[in-house]
Parts: sequence; structure tokens; C-alpha cells
Amino acid sequence: MTRSNMINPIDADLVPAVATPCFVVMEDRVLHNLAVTAQACGGVERLMPHVKTHRAAWLVSLLLAHGVLAFKASTLAEVEMVLSAGGTRVTWAFPTVNPQNIGRFIELARAFPEAELTGLIDSREGLDVWTRLLEGASPSIRLRVDLDPGMGRTGVAMDEAALELARGVARLGRLAGWHVYDGHIRGAYDERKAEVEKLAGTLEVLQSHLREEGIDVDVVGACSYTFDLWPRSVMRYVSPGTWVYSNAQHLRELSHHKWVAAGFVLTTVVSTRNGTSTLDAGSKAISPDKPLRQRFEGAGEIVMMNEEHTVIRSDALHTGDRLLLVPEHTCTTAYLYSNALVRSLDGHWEYRDQLGNERSVVALTR
Repeated sequence: MTRSNMINPIDADLVPAVATPCFVVMEDRVLHNLAVTAQACGGVERLMPHVKTHRAAWLVSLLLAHGVLAFKASTLAEVEMVLSAGGTRVTWAFPTVNPQNIGRFIELARAFPEAELTGLIDSREGLDVWTRLLEGASPSIRLRVDLDPGMGRTGVAMDEAALELARGVARLGRLAGWHVYDGHIRGAYDERKAEVEKLAGTLEVLQSHLREEGIDVDVVGACSYTFDLWPRSVMRYVSPGTWVYSNAQHLRELSHHKWVAAGFVLTTVVSTRNGTSTLDAGSKAISPDKPLRQRFEGAGEIVMMNEEHTVIRSDALHTGDRLLLVPEHTCTTAYLYSNALVRSLDGHWEYRDQLGNERSVVALTR
């Protein structure tokens, strides 16, 4: 059995005749993934899904309707998308020091006064900017201290420096707690579990120091490889995101979660020759941020990819055939499309809008 045959095969003939390449989503599969993810972490109320993985307002509404209470976002456009879709608890997981970006976040709090918006800081400089701009701002805006658990991207060291930042935010009356993204943790289950236990111990030391000072806060964090390993007593909210659509990588490496592929790229075979087939989906249709031969499953070995075409090794396909490909990285593939062809729960097909590569806040009025 080839690797591509192991990745939740779906018959492309189930999809209506549409222009290709096209991003395709199966709503029933999204809800399956929600159910098994919620079970794995101990309850849907514990989930704070990261919307960067889909950037679709209709999915925010769907998750709200099925018990999800809070969301995490990377960009201001994503924050506004969640708020416009009815979300009332959003964490902006981006510890910026840019006054213009922070100012727009504060404007969103003013436009959506019933929502609780939370930003991140990981430096004294960031705290100074937020302190200045938050004067007179909505009390619904809170801050989390972003901790670096070893990933080396953002976050303050998990030591006295973190406590000093937390105390500074507490003096503002806006401390929500900690944020811990451990996306660097990989490997076998026992290895991941040991890493999480070590981090949980360090985090508990920080928490105990704050509690001794009368400061009681919670924690948001984790990733797809660790969300089920963090005890609820240490981390209140977990934020895996890729589970919504899943992807080829996680279907292989995290098969115990029973996720299924829910987001695909529909492509057409436009040419065949000498044991190869050419697809009309290239790097502008499937994210090229993985090594060439690992960019998708659902077809033969990838020989080459350019902007509009991919050549695969296959002598079983015919010109005109259609394929549903499972991206290796669905998050950055969804980002390439401003809409998706969705099979709804009742079996109907319809196009639904998503942010695609939109990064700016479109409107601040309601």
C-alpha cells in the first residue's frame, strides 16, 4: 500500500464539476475532528482553537454552535473575523510592539464592547507600549505574558524575568495569565510527554510565586503534538488548530487521534506522458513550504512543481481525471484561497468565503 492510499481517501467524483484548482472542505469531517479533539483534551470547553489554520468565519460560527467558547488568532484580520462571527473571547497570539497594530486592536475592543480581547507581551518594551496605549481603553482588554518553552521564537524566559513582566501587567489590572506555545516538541509519545511534564513543573513554580503574592491566573497554550498531554490543573485552555482540516503530516504522525482529512485541493489531470501526469495545481494552489516530495498525498510521487502545475509519477491516470489531494500543510494551503467549496451537513455543495491571504482589518464599525 502506498503512503497516499493511507491518507483518508475520498472519491473526487463526489465533488461537483467546478473549476480547478479548488479548495474543498467536508463539514461532517470537521465536526468529527472536533469531537475526537475535544475528547482527547477532556472537553470542548477547554479548546481555544487557533483560527490561523482555516481563516473562515463560517467555521468560527460552526465551532461556536458546538460548544467552543474561545479562539486564538495571529493577525488583526483574524481577530475581527472571529468577533464578526459572534466570538466573544479572542486571544491575539502575537506579542507585537508596533503601536499602530496595538492601536487597531484597541479599536476592535471599542467596536465589540461585549467581547473579551487578550493581547500578548514578552518584553519590557512591549509592556511599556501597551501601558501607554491602554490608558483609558476598554477594561475588556487583558494581557498574557508569552513564555518561551524552548522554541526560541517569541516569549520571555520562564524565570524571574517572566514574573517581573507578570507583576507589571498585574499592576495595570489587566493580567489574564500565561501563554505557552510548545510547537517545537516532536518525537515519540513518551518523549513528548516527558517534555510537557518538565515544562509543567517549571510553569507550576511560576504560578506558585504569583499565588504567594495574591495573583491567581490561568494558562493558554500547547500545540497539536502536546494538547492532550497537558493536565487541566496546569493549563486551562489548549490551542491546537490544525485538527480542523488535519493534514497529511498529522494523519501519519498523530494517527491515534483518529483525525480525518477535511480540507483538500481538487485538481485535474491536464496531461499524461511517459509514466507521468501533470496536474493543474502548482505552488499557487498547494503550499510549497514543505520539501518537494512531501507537499501533498493522494497521488503519485511528486516529480516537479511550479506555479501552476505539478508533475507526478503515475501511469494509472488519464487526462481529465480529477483528484482530491491532502496537503502536507493544510493551514498555509487554505491561506491561498479566498473561498472554499464546502459540502454541508445536508450534502449540498456551496462556496463559502474565507480570509485567504487578507491581513488587514477591513472595517471597524458594526
